[in-house]
Amino acid sequence: MKKIAFSGTLDPITNGHLWVIQEARALADEVVVFISENPVKKPQFSALERKDIIERSVAECGWDNVSVVIVKGDYTARAAKRHGIEYLVRGIRNTSDFDYENLIQQTNVDVLDGAKTIFVMPPRDLGSVSSSFVRALQGPVGWHWTEKKFMPMPAYIAWIKSWLRTDWQKLWETETDIDSSKLVHWFDYLTGEEAYGAARRPYHNLDHLVHGLSEISAWASNTGASNSDVAILKKAFWFHDAVYGGKSADLSNEEQSARMWLEAGLGSQHQQEVADLIRVTDHFQSAMLVHPLKDAMLSVDLAILGQAVDTYEAYAAAVRIEYNEVDDAAYRAGRGRVLDYFQGLAESGHLFADPWFADLYTSQALINIKREKAQSQVLTGK
Repeated sequence: MKKIAFSGTLDPITNGHLWVIQEARALADEVVVFISENPVKKPQFSALERKDIIERSVAECGWDNVSVVIVKGDYTARAAKRHGIEYLVRGIRNTSDFDYENLIQQTNVDVLDGAKTIFVMPPRDLGSVSSSFVRALQGPVGWHWTEKKFMPMPAYIAWIKSWLRTDWQKLWETETDIDSSKLVHWFDYLTGEEAYGAARRPYHNLDHLVHGLSEISAWASNTGASNSDVAILKKAFWFHDAVYGGKSADLSNEEQSARMWLEAGLGSQHQQEVADLIRVTDHFQSAMLVHPLKDAMLSVDLAILGQAVDTYEAYAAAVRIEYNEVDDAAYRAGRGRVLDYFQGLAESGHLFADPWFADLYTSQALINIKREKAQSQVLTGK
């Protein structure tokens, strides 16, 4: 077979979609992915954005025989025929899918005189993966780590950036005097290659940013925090690691980040409070700073310690990569001191200064810390 087509809204493309495309590649020399523009649906991404995401996803797989076409104002089966394609491929996960897709197939052929359909069944681990399934995961703390398992990386990055953009815009809704172009500039900067979006950041990256902002929202929902306090905390978290591996030998990353925030001139509200909360994440300045949201800020920044085992182990591995210039022996020694310090705080009930975080995460954090220490001791033969 020379050509075969796969179609859908693909908002976003998932690993399940990629599996179907891979099957299509085994059936034909060329695969055309049709993106449907359905006026009834309100997709997260425009058709052009979805086209770009899909193209980058298939390129990441090394597939050079897959092209993407946007279908406007026509049925996909008829558009396929115009492109010289006689068959569409569709994935079916269950009998309900089959009944629905078979009805569409009959309509395509008998009513529209369009392309016929070949059905393929995905493996069990992808049987429930769909765009709607992935979208439904969004919300609770850790949602992004779960979604990451079911999406190609270009789609995942686009998805969390879209979520971050919404969170960023909400922060400034009450500040009508801010230049909108300045907000766009700083969003692009913070999520781009100079800050959290940098490839050189295995941990202090977009995942860390999404996690912290999600933790703040959960904390606020459970403690009744005011909108003003939430805004202050979130602004501080957006900027707290804006500088990482900074060029100034005289100033800490946190101090450089605080100064970047102040120089950004984003609104007139709570400028110094936000800067102080950024500085409390600096070990050398924290003890000297007093702020009613200090405990919450520090707890959000350390919340990764209390996550599920697989999430914690991914974090520990990412931190090691960030210090790849340090040899193993020196890293284990330095990391060991940090873990000893964290363990002492956890055992005394002071790892998370905020009561809500302490109740939620202390027990699991202690388990995670002890496990990492034990694994390190195995490596060193102790």
